[in-house]
Amino acid sequence: MDDDDVFKALADPTRRKILDELADRDGQTLFEICARLSSKHQLGSSRQAISQHLEVLAAAGLVHSRRDGRYKFHHLDTGPLEHLTDRWRHRDTKET
Repeated sequence: MDDDDVFKALADPTRRKILDELADRDGQTLFEICARLSSKHQLGSSRQAISQHLEVLAAAGLVHSRRDGRYKFHHLDTGPLEHLTDRWRHRDTKET
């Protein structure tokens, strides 16, 4: 994971909505995410499209998945965002 992956992941509005949904209710399955995106945001994306978005978010380290039986639960990870803000915050203190 690098900073470019995080920015690429955040650049897409659908991926930001997925992160919003995971922030509201962490540990959702693909089916649950799709249903919430459809009902709350009127996004009619296919499960395959949302799955691909989740792969981009996972590659950026923003989402982690856990398999339990036949279900796969997706969890938000804000660590990469904290890394970015820490980088900028520490830059300010080094320059003063």
